[in-house]
Amino acid sequence: MENISVIGAGIMGHGIAQIAALAGYNVVLRDINDDMLEKGLQSIDRSLNLMIRSEKITVTQKDKCLQRIQLKKDLNDSVKEADLVIEAIPEVLSLKQELFQQLDEICSPETILATNTSQLSVTLIGAKVSRKDKIIGTHFFNPVPVMKLVEIINGFETSDETLQTVQNFCHTIGKETVVCRKDTPGFVTTRLLLAQRAEAFRLYEEGVASIEDIDKAMRLAFKHPMGPFQLADLAGLDTGLKALTSMEENYGERFKSPTYLKQMVALGYLGKKSGKGFYEY
Repeated sequence: MENISVIGAGIMGHGIAQIAALAGYNVVLRDINDDMLEKGLQSIDRSLNLMIRSEKITVTQKDKCLQRIQLKKDLNDSVKEADLVIEAIPEVLSLKQELFQQLDEICSPETILATNTSQLSVTLIGAKVSRKDKIIGTHFFNPVPVMKLVEIINGFETSDETLQTVQNFCHTIGKETVVCRKDTPGFVTTRLLLAQRAEAFRLYEEGVASIEDIDKAMRLAFKHPMGPFQLADLAGLDTGLKALTSMEENYGERFKSPTYLKQMVALGYLGKKSGKGFYEY
C-alpha cells in the first residue's frame, strides 16, 4: 500500500492526511471547496510546526510530509491511484452512500473504501456498492495527530483480508486499534462515551453537582484529559445532540438528551466553535 486518498479536508480529514503523509504514504486530500483545502493545509502546517517545537519531528520531516500531500477537487483524479480511500465527510448517511457509490465506480476493484464515521452503520454506507468485502470503518479520534486509537468497524461482509490490511495500515501510521466486530449503532467507543456523557448530564440536571465539579471529578479521579462537559463543548453540542438522539432511537431512554441541551443548541450555544456552550471561550 502506497497511495492514500482522504475525502474531506475538515478537522478529521486533514489530520488523517497529515499522519499518513508523515508515515511515508503518498496522500491526496480532496474537498469540493477551495477554502476548505487551503484551511486544511494551513492546519497541517501549524500542527507540524507544533511537532517540531516539541521535538517530535524535524524540519526535514515536515518538508517531506508536505511534499507528499496533494490537494485536489476532482473526485476522479483524487482516487484513481488510491490503494485506500478514507471518507471523512459530514455524518449524513445519504451523503456517504452517494459518495461510496461514486467511489465504487471510479476506483480500482482492489481499492479499499473506508469511512471515518463515528456511529453510522458501515454496512448501510456501503450497501449499494459491489465490493462489500472491501468496505470498512476507520473511526479516528480528534485531534488525529495526537490520539493513539483507531476503532475499526467490520461491515456485514467485510473480509478478513480487508480487516488485516487496514489494521496493518493503522499500525504503520503509529496508531493502536480495537475492532468492533458487529456493526451496531455507536460501535464501542461512541456508545461508551455517550453513556458516560448522558449520566453526567443527569447528574447536573438533578442538582447533584456543578458542571465544573463533574468535569473536575472525571479529570482527577479517572485521569481523563477533559471532563464530559468540556469534551461536549469541544466536539460541538449540535453534533452531540444528534449523536444522543440517534442512540436514543436505538437503545432507549438511557441515552435521552436533556431538555437544556436541546435549548442550548436552539439558541446557538454550540460549544467552543460558537464561543459559548457549557463554558465561555
